[in-house]
Amino acid sequence: MPDQLPPLNSFRCFEAAARLESFSRAGDELHVTHGAISRQIRIMEEALGVKLFARRNRRVFLTEAGKNLLPAAQAAFARLSDACGAIQQHSSGPLVLSCEPTLTQRWLIPRLPLLQQEHPDLLVHVLAAGGPINFERTRVHLAIRRNDFRWNPATYAELIMPEEVGPVCSPTIARKGHDAILRQTFIHTSTRLEAWDDWFAATKRRPAVGRSLCFEHFYLSLQAAVAGLGVAIGPRPLVLDDIGSGALVAPFGFSLNGFGYYLLSQRPIVDDPLAAALLKWLRKMALQARGRKPVPPGAKRG
Repeated sequence: MPDQLPPLNSFRCFEAAARLESFSRAGDELHVTHGAISRQIRIMEEALGVKLFARRNRRVFLTEAGKNLLPAAQAAFARLSDACGAIQQHSSGPLVLSCEPTLTQRWLIPRLPLLQQEHPDLLVHVLAAGGPINFERTRVHLAIRRNDFRWNPATYAELIMPEEVGPVCSPTIARKGHDAILRQTFIHTSTRLEAWDDWFAATKRRPAVGRSLCFEHFYLSLQAAVAGLGVAIGPRPLVLDDIGSGALVAPFGFSLNGFGYYLLSQRPIVDDPLAAALLKWLRKMALQARGRKPVPPGAKRG
């Protein structure tokens, strides 16, 4: 079968010339001369026995045969690019994983030793970053993001865990009881100023009028809650370890808020063994996080 096909380089020249509708621009893109593009196209036409381009007024236009061939050529190059990218991704070092900073600090990093124990061959390099991700420019393989923005429709996304949130505070404040807790200082985060309003609306509770504090980052807000400065809204994975250690209490439990954390990739995650293994492990950690019950106010800790 390969002997019946024109040379691969001819297909490359054909695809560029067809896409750009110009032999000259195709030559510029491929760093060859106009004449080199023309020769490769002629090789293809002679091998196939049909004309692929019509030349009119110094421009080139695809014939019906050329129009039929172009999608197949582009699909073949796309598959080659994906396959080569996957090989390079796993032959050149660890998986590079971008993760939102607070989730990285308070949930992911404390669990990475478990990943190393369970998957010693799965090496992961973590970068703390949030928001839109350009995989090619940043050389990131995978990204964990909360779905509070629109990502590229071509991005592959797999849900790791839905987000659950609830008020969190120090044990000292929690022992005062539910009514007193909601009269404490409300701690806000500038990136989620609506978090308290959304929680009150979802739980049909009436907000008390009182003092408030606002911090720029989530980890600062949660640290303020640990210090006893007031009550913050905490996503379950971000406060899980503090609840486990007794530094924080979630007196009202947690409830779903319609958001979630997703693993994003340029390529189908299920087709990539390393990415699929990481996704499975992340989901396992997420299930463990959701299985831990919040500590009730005033309960003793061992």
